[in-house]
Amino acid sequence: MDGLQQFVLDLPLANEAFFNLVETTASLVAVSEKYWQAQGLNGARIRVLVEIAKQGGAILPSVLAGRIGVTKANISLLLTPLEKDGYITRTEHVRDGRKTVISLTEAGRTLLSQQLPGNRETVAGKMNRLDPDELRQLMALLQKLNKP
Repeated sequence: MDGLQQFVLDLPLANEAFFNLVETTASLVAVSEKYWQAQGLNGARIRVLVEIAKQGGAILPSVLAGRIGVTKANISLLLTPLEKDGYITRTEHVRDGRKTVISLTEAGRTLLSQQLPGNRETVAGKMNRLDPDELRQLMALLQKLNKP
């Protein structure tokens, strides 16, 4: 074994935990994405719709971009097909005409209402490998990691 291979394999515990968390997250996201693909849907676009719904059905594109972790330029790439499919509308902001408001349409609300329960069930099938106490412990640990 050469020095570089030894270096990448001998991880300190904190780094090993980090990479394990990344791999587990990717595995769980893949479970969710597989569900969306089976429904003929795109998980990233569903995430956009969910974030809009969390804000009561309307949101500014810049706020939406921040919530899902993409640039303001990239948010438009996600919004265009959703608008084309009739799941969102873009309208002028009531008080500031320079701004646009993204809103869920009735079709967007219906899509989420029909599809989110199945996705939640699919993801829960994987997460329920942990018992309720373990899930609460996991939540507490993740919240601790998310603190600034």
